Amino acid sequence: MKSIFKYLFVGLLTCGMFTSCLEDSLETAPTDSMSGSGLLANANAALVPLNGIYRSMYSAWSPTSNTHQCFGISAYNMMAEVMGEDFIMNDMGSGWFWYDCIYNVKARYTSKAWRSYDLWNAYYTWVSNANYILASEGTMSGDKADVNYVIGQAYAIRAYSYFMLAQSFARTYKGHESEPCCPIYTVPTVAGTEGQPRSSVQDVYKQITSDIDRAVELLEGTTRKHISHIGYPVALGLKARIALVMEEWTVAKNAAHAAITASGCTVLPIASFAGVNDTKADNVLWGAEIIADQSGMYAGFFTHMDADAGKYGESARKQINKQLYAKMNPTDDRLAWWNPADAKNKAGGYQQEKFKFSDIQTWMGDYIWMRAEEMYLTAAEAECRLGEETDAIKDLMAVMSKRDKEYTCTKTGTALGALTTDETGSLLEEIILQRRIELWGEAGRIYDIRRLKQGFRRTTAMGWPADALISNRPTDDPECYMWVLTIPQSEFDGNVNMNPETDQNPTGDYK
Repeated sequence: MKSIFKYLFVGLLTCGMFTSCLEDSLETAPTDSMSGSGLLANANAALVPLNGIYRSMYSAWSPTSNTHQCFGISAYNMMAEVMGEDFIMNDMGSGWFWYDCIYNVKARYTSKAWRSYDLWNAYYTWVSNANYILASEGTMSGDKADVNYVIGQAYAIRAYSYFMLAQSFARTYKGHESEPCCPIYTVPTVAGTEGQPRSSVQDVYKQITSDIDRAVELLEGTTRKHISHIGYPVALGLKARIALVMEEWTVAKNAAHAAITASGCTVLPIASFAGVNDTKADNVLWGAEIIADQSGMYAGFFTHMDADAGKYGESARKQINKQLYAKMNPTDDRLAWWNPADAKNKAGGYQQEKFKFSDIQTWMGDYIWMRAEEMYLTAAEAECRLGEETDAIKDLMAVMSKRDKEYTCTKTGTALGALTTDETGSLLEEIILQRRIELWGEAGRIYDIRRLKQGFRRTTAMGWPADALISNRPTDDPECYMWVLTIPQSEFDGNVNMNPETDQNPTGDYK
């Protein structure tokens, strides 16, 4: 644990540096306004490390030279997208994200240049920095609303980070509550801090739900200063996401509806947010507003997505599963998000046009992390699970009425197939289908597949290249460990409370 905590402590020290890259309108204070004890003296001072956390959520940073696929939240969402069946990489290209796509990263846990180390360190850096802020909860001075705004966000960041760690380094919550997950830290950590053992999945989710509930409580009534911040509506949205994984349907439904109401966001027609690259769009709850000196250039989301930029998006084109594309009606406006006629599709899927640079010359384009459409679809799924089918269809139609003028739905039931291609005709399946289409490239498809306990297969008929079919792997078994990342070796080094022989996740598909 010694080496990894050294890195986490560096994350704390660099917070102020990150802050200078935020938009000038963000309120910050110099680090010498911290108290002599090292804790944050007031809410204004706490905005410095807080903004630093957010800056690192969309900047290119890595302890190694792996930055071209390590640019925060959007990179990890793309990782989870390429691990599924709907988001096709038609070629290896320069190699970025390809090894995630073909499930060839787990055995590399001893290297700092691969996914396990990068993802683990990113989320634990955010945990450590959040703990640094939370250590001042009882002593921080300032207006109550300002203190609540800072402390509430720190709780939300910690909840979000543990939530993503749990989804990456353990099997899904339901049915695996007693299995090992990740260590829990709730106080500031420094080089030499004693490492903690792996906590159970249930205990980690207990920490997650406690933190997000506290965040919602503190953030209610506060005013968000920047779109990258987790304000009250976004905290509710995260609560809805967490509840969906935990299968707490009433919580998910209520939190999603509350997020929509509190945000004032609305479902937009496709033409109103072309390129999905503008945080000012009226359907965006949360995202990163990228300004001129913040572009990651090659190490950025749109570089990997936009084929017109002539970068990675061209050499490893991102395409939709043709069978998923065929599920849309001819009157569905979302058809514009993909181009079946692109000459460079080859025999693959259909080239994506959903995510584009707003300005290719300056590498500009905002990152979108939460939209109103997701919240309506989350509420619809939860209502369907609860047997509230009229309400479920109403929330589904809130999205689909802005997508397809001919769309109707009279389906019923909650049956899902063993594989994502095994169709049942149920209402739940229809809601999940529209979620797959609407949130393609955004939600991290493998996370949904895992929580739904479905298997999947890739085929050439979908558009997958032969090198990525992984047909000899157990993707049809939702109980396998194929998608559970291995813990980086550095976590075991010097940690007397973790044994690599007994605490490491399987390097193969099964124990």
